[in-house]
Order: sequence, then C-alpha cells, then structure tokens
Amino acid sequence: MFIVITAIVLFIAFYTQVVDKNKFIEETEPYFRFLMEDDYKFLLEVRYGADVDVNVIYGKRVQQGLIAMVALFFMFLSNLNFLTLLTSIGGGYVVFKMQHSKLSRYYKANLSRINSMLPYYLKSLEILIQHYTVPVALRRSIDSAPEIFKAGLRRLVDKIEAGDSSVQPYMDFAQEYPVRDSMRMMRLLYRLGLGSQENKQEQLMMFSRTVSSLQNKSREQKYKERLEAMEKKTLLMLGVTGGGTLLFLLFAMMTMMNI
Repeated sequence: MFIVITAIVLFIAFYTQVVDKNKFIEETEPYFRFLMEDDYKFLLEVRYGADVDVNVIYGKRVQQGLIAMVALFFMFLSNLNFLTLLTSIGGGYVVFKMQHSKLSRYYKANLSRINSMLPYYLKSLEILIQHYTVPVALRRSIDSAPEIFKAGLRRLVDKIEAGDSSVQPYMDFAQEYPVRDSMRMMRLLYRLGLGSQENKQEQLMMFSRTVSSLQNKSREQKYKERLEAMEKKTLLMLGVTGGGTLLFLLFAMMTMMNI
C-alpha cells in the first residue's frame, strides 16, 4: 500500500510539474549505482570510444527503467496485486538491462578485432621498452595506442608516477579491459619494470615471445572465423541451390501430370 501511495503521489507531482521529473531522476540515480555491471564502462568504451560519459549514459538508462516500471504500474493499477507489482518491477528491470545486453552482443560480434588490439599495441610497446623504463615507455605509447586503451593507460601511468610501485595499477588496467590474456600480459609488464638492467634483456625476450604468441593466436582466430564464415556461406548456397532444384523438379512433375 505504501508503494502504491508513493507511486500515485509521484505521478501527480510529475503531472502537475510540482516536481521536476528530470531533476528527481538525476538526484535518485546514484542510489541505483549498485546495479551497474562490472564490465559496463569497458563495454561503453568499446562501443563509443574512450571519451564516452558513462555517468550521463547510465543516468538515461536508469531513467528508461524507471519510466517503464511506472508505466507498467499504472497499466495494472485497476487490477493491482502482488503479482502485477512484481511484473511492473521486473519489466522496468528488463528495460534497464536491455542496453547492457546490446553492448555485450556488440562486443561479442567484434571480439576478435578488439582482442587483436592488445598484442599489436604490446608489440609497439616492446620497442619502446628497449630504450626506456616501463613507466616511461607506457607514457610515450599512449598517443599511438588504440583509442579504446588510451584512457586506461593514462590512469595506469598516473598511478605509477604517483608512487604506487605495486602490481595493483597493472591489475586495475587488466580488470578495466578484460580482453584475452590481459591479466597475464600486465603481470609480465610489472615484472619487466621491476627487473634490473642486467637481466632486462632476458625478461624482454620472454615478453617478446609471449606477445608474438598472442599475435599468432589472434591471426589463427581471425582465419578460423573467416573459414567458418565461408563454410556457412557455402552451406547456404548449397541449400538454396538444392532447394531451388528440388522445387523446380516438383513443379515440372506436377506440370507433366496435369498434361
């Protein structure tokens, strides 16, 4: 009953413009932060680039979910019970989750392209590490890095330059960009930064071999996807050709029988 009364009061307040709907949603949006998925920021940056304003887009997402929930609530108002109340809340949650589902589908559809960015970036970073320390190489690599990684690299370098000499800044980057083998590569970078000049060349060779292995995996995955795409097209062509031939034969037989 309390929820019903609250919803009706809010509807009247919005309808009479006593309460600004946009301002109300903007002020209540932080309370819905616990619903934000761990990979939401990463998926947004994959789709729209590093300059995307996560707070603004998430606020609109919350707004759409709330509007859907309220709309369903008033649709069921004449037959309101616990089941219809749950349906209204569930409908609002489904609308809220739709954007994340679309972003996830986009990421999966472009997974090989996104995963291939890291090993090629690391290959260019390897050249810089031969002449500079790891933090300096990271800083110098930002301008030529893929757009999706630039913001995370800046945060990574800022933490290191602020005095954090632990592995955590590297792990934060790997968690922020959960592409293939990002955790392992960030650990290797951290160890490479800790190594002395005497064994730097040996560690760099290990790093280089690992990056080359990642590049090979990326190329193999790309070839595999191309092969699968060609196989699907071939099967579709055979199916269409076979089906067309069968229909033509059936049509010819029916024509002969009628004659």
